[in-house]
Formats: sequence, structure tokens, C-alpha cells
Amino acid sequence: MNPNRRFKDEIYDQFSRIGKAVSSPKRLELLDILCQGERTVENLANETALTIANTSQHLQVLKNSRLVEQEKKGLYVVYRPAPMVCEFFLSMRKVAENRIAEIEQIKNRFLEGKKGMEPIDRNALIERIKNEEVTILDVRPPEEFMAGHISGALSVPLKQLEFMLAKLPKNKEIVAYCRGPYCVLSVEAVELLNKKGYHAVRLEEGVQDWRAMGLSVASGE
Repeated sequence: MNPNRRFKDEIYDQFSRIGKAVSSPKRLELLDILCQGERTVENLANETALTIANTSQHLQVLKNSRLVEQEKKGLYVVYRPAPMVCEFFLSMRKVAENRIAEIEQIKNRFLEGKKGMEPIDRNALIERIKNEEVTILDVRPPEEFMAGHISGALSVPLKQLEFMLAKLPKNKEIVAYCRGPYCVLSVEAVELLNKKGYHAVRLEEGVQDWRAMGLSVASGE
């Protein structure tokens, strides 16, 4: 074989390892979750409705393609995305959103008839956050909030929301967010809040979107 041809074939074969690794819907979901913060296999299995064995197999594929890294912490092994992977995932998602009409159709069908799901004017929201005119709720699990959250947001995991309603102001609009436009935690939160008499709306963007736009993201409590 021509050396030049061999070189090209070998290079694109290596590139294709990434494509093969992200060709599974479940592996894409795992990457999306890991971009929120490091997780154990057990936690990921619970989040994705997979068995621990299947989750481990998917993670091994991602690890072999250098898309995730692992580290032993005490009794557990935690996984995290490798450098640049979250930016890659976000770019891939945006290409899909722009090129595949079915994505918008599926989303609209799911949100149809649900109150508080209309897109929020981001610039107006930022001003309202600065002026403390709105309450921002991060309804993801606490470990994801600790890893990174929108500045000024309160950590109110969805599972605890109903127990914390009395602490939330009814004279302010509440904006709930989670992992991004395809996360359903904020959808459930907004539905519950509106049902209980609060004025709640959903922010489509998640922390990764916020960070990509150069907006303020905090970490820790």
C-alpha cells in the first residue's frame, strides 16, 4: 500500500474510535451526566436505568476511547469526563439540534400543554438575578450543584422540593434549571411549583450551556 494512503487510513481509523464510542444513546447520556460532575458506577446506573454490569461495560468503552477517566476514592471508583470532552459533547448536541428536525419535534411534543416551559429571555433573566428579583433553583442532585452551578442559585434537589416549599417566596418568580434542555428534573419541579400556587418557569440551559456562553458559574456551597 502507498505510504501516504496508509497514513491517512490509520489516522481516520483512530478518529473513528470516538465516533464508535458515542454511537450508543446510553453512552451519550452517561457523558451528559458526567459533565455535571464525577460519579460512581452505582450512581450512574441508577440515573440511566441500567444495570451496574451494563453501565460498567459502557464506561469501559468510553474509557478505552479516552473519553472518560477513573480514580479510586476510598471504597469507590469515580468517573469523570476527560479534558475537552464536555465541550465536544455540547458541540455535538448543537450540531444535532441544528441539523435534525426530529429533536425539536420530540421536545415540543413532550412539553406541549405544560405551564412554564416557554423559553426565557436570558439577558433579562441575568438582570433580574443581579437585582434579586427572581429565585433560581438548581434541582439537580447536591453533588452536581457542588461541582458547578449558576451563580446565585439555591440547591433544592427535586426529591426534596416538596419538603422545602414553605421556605420559598411566593412573591417572586421561581426559575428552575437542571442539566440542560433535555433534562426532565426542572420540568417536574416547575409542574409541582405551579400546582402549589407558585409562579415558576423553566430555564432550558444548564450549567454547561451557561459556562460555554461565558456566564458566571460558581462551585461549592
